[in-house]
Amino acid sequence: MEKKSFGQKFDEFMMKDSTFIFLVMGAAAAIFAGTYMFITFGTGAFNDISIVAMLTDGIDGGDYAAAAGFAAGFLIARVLEGPLVGLMDIGGTLQTGIGIGVPALFLSMGIKFPFSNFFAALIVGAGLGLIMGGVIIIIRKLVPEGVAVGGTSIMMGAGNAIGRYLAPLIVVAATQYNVYAGIGSIVGAAIFYKWGKEMTGGAILGAMILGGIFL
Repeated sequence: MEKKSFGQKFDEFMMKDSTFIFLVMGAAAAIFAGTYMFITFGTGAFNDISIVAMLTDGIDGGDYAAAAGFAAGFLIARVLEGPLVGLMDIGGTLQTGIGIGVPALFLSMGIKFPFSNFFAALIVGAGLGLIMGGVIIIIRKLVPEGVAVGGTSIMMGAGNAIGRYLAPLIVVAATQYNVYAGIGSIVGAAIFYKWGKEMTGGAILGAMILGGIFL
């Protein structure tokens, strides 16, 4: 039997469903604990200022409807979307949903134990991550192979699987904006194509560099 390298073993480990759930648990625990830090010390939330302001308004005025409705809606939408598009949006699912929506729901119901201390926040956050990761994996298993956009593989990170098809649109948009930006986007996309990289990134960088020089 061929001995597997460390890289091959690591790849196999990272592709397991259980590993995905474990990673979601860790991220959710950290983000939920960050919200505890914000509630207790006024800093630490993993969100945009405008979204955190919704939670702040609830803490100050006692009305958590805006934060709970907005963030929980994001959470539900992203959990359902993740298995279908092959991507879990960390910003919408974890940072906004777990970091703002769920805490707002807890506080609106008078449940304060998750925010009683740092370790309680970590445990509750990990539990929420376990539930979320499990739900995403279950949905993924139930979705037929032909339904998913870009397959049913799950990725963690920013962006979208359809981004690879946006390069021509970026080139057209850059050309309409400025001829130099258009030339830069074409050259950048061609270079990235030659390197075997996503053309979208090359088109954006090329447009920014050449456009910035001649504008």
